[in-house]
Amino acid sequence: MKVYQSIQDIKPIKRPVVTLGMFDGAHIGHQSILKQLNTIAQNIDGESVLITFNPHPRMVLQPNCDLKFLNTLQEKEEILRQFELEHLIIQEFTKDFSQVTSVEFVKNLLVDKIKIDTLVIGYDHHFGKNREGNFEQLQVLSKEFGFNLIQLEAIEENDVAVSSTKIRNALNEGNIEYANKALNYNYPLSGKVVHGDKIGRTLGFPTANLEVDPNKLIPKDGVYAVDVFVDDTKHLGLLSIGFRETVTNSREHRVEVNILNFDQDIYGKTIKLEFLGRLRDEKKFNSLDELISAMNQDKENAITRFG
Repeated sequence: MKVYQSIQDIKPIKRPVVTLGMFDGAHIGHQSILKQLNTIAQNIDGESVLITFNPHPRMVLQPNCDLKFLNTLQEKEEILRQFELEHLIIQEFTKDFSQVTSVEFVKNLLVDKIKIDTLVIGYDHHFGKNREGNFEQLQVLSKEFGFNLIQLEAIEENDVAVSSTKIRNALNEGNIEYANKALNYNYPLSGKVVHGDKIGRTLGFPTANLEVDPNKLIPKDGVYAVDVFVDDTKHLGLLSIGFRETVTNSREHRVEVNILNFDQDIYGKTIKLEFLGRLRDEKKFNSLDELISAMNQDKENAITRFG
């Protein structure tokens, strides 16, 4: 997969078959689009192209919004590489770019710059200034500028269209099972290991405290079973998200993982987690003994369910 940091950086592409969108999460709906994009490209001896944007348009147009994302840009690139996409264009989204009309976008960028052969869009796609561009307008523009246009149906789960918003809502509710199913992979979370107050080790459960990208969606507070990847080696872990009210009065929100059967110094390293399942809600216990008992039960449950 070739990656470009702007549409202006694009090199000549053979019969480009293009789709565009944020693809946050690269969920099963997005994966279906990519699969069909690749099939269409192969059938016409062309090449598949995805145009995405960074940062998310809402971060630019609504700077005070509290939107969190399913993927960091690095995660998105890693996931997209798995689906045989040939070209990824990461277009910087600025206030100036937001003023480009849908007609200007199609003519100046898709037609004149990329020299598009086919445009593939999802069932509810809008683009351009004020999201004015839609399928009906594209039908007119495709005839005017001589490119093919294909609209795909929504991918549904239990008769409900899958979307990044629904997955975010599920994670905010702690529903890891739905999120992983809709993503078709285990929800990831990466962070740099930083020093904490080292209370966990006095309880027999030393934890790695993670510094996470502030724009990354962290699931609902609670305890989760996770796979932990340290230097590409996988370990089972217990992830705690919350305020640790049993052991401290601090209101600092923490993301910390106890890596089972692991005893290495990993301060300063960036490690990756993948969520396997939710074990329980966050809870304030009456004593440290109760907390230790609960943590031992968490460990047993994680090993039994996810081994």
